[in-house]
Amino acid sequence: MGGPVIGVLALQGDVREHVAALTGVGADARTVRRPAELDVVDGLVIPGGESTTMSKLVDIFALRAPIDKRIADGMPVYGSCAGMIMLATEVLDGRPDQQGFAGIAMTVRRNAFGRQVDSFEAPVEITGVDGGPFHAVFIRAPWVERVDAGVEVLGRVTGGPAVDRIVAVRRGNLLATSFHPELTGDLRLHRYFADLVEAAR
Repeated sequence: MGGPVIGVLALQGDVREHVAALTGVGADARTVRRPAELDVVDGLVIPGGESTTMSKLVDIFALRAPIDKRIADGMPVYGSCAGMIMLATEVLDGRPDQQGFAGIAMTVRRNAFGRQVDSFEAPVEITGVDGGPFHAVFIRAPWVERVDAGVEVLGRVTGGPAVDRIVAVRRGNLLATSFHPELTGDLRLHRYFADLVEAAR
């Protein structure tokens, strides 16, 4: 049995980088644009990008109901940046018509760290991931304002004006980060997620 088959939602955003990172940790990485492509994956990555655009494209490509069902059935999903917004039950500063998958009971503030010019990098320790802090890249990133019971906080910003803001969470098989590990060459979070998918197979 080979590595897990992990899809990357390929409607918009930094798809190629996630595919490369997943391949780098031994997963069989595939792009997902259609329900039939979703059917064959063991887990799914929702990449960074623009959450309002992604929300519309999910409907245009008839993926909303199939992804909702797979999440309800326990499929592991990892959302980075816009993907975190797509997994949240409540989004602050989003568009009124914006709709995600509501898999993680948390409130996320969209573009919380500011616009593109306010993008920054900071070290973030992630619970359950060895090897020291991540060099985390934040690009128009959200942060988590609050989580409900059952949601585990895995990482917070450790310095600067956003100190102590929640930027990594997990609920069961669902994982989300504000930052972009696929842009750094640090594959530890992708390995963590691939292990999660493998355990759920």
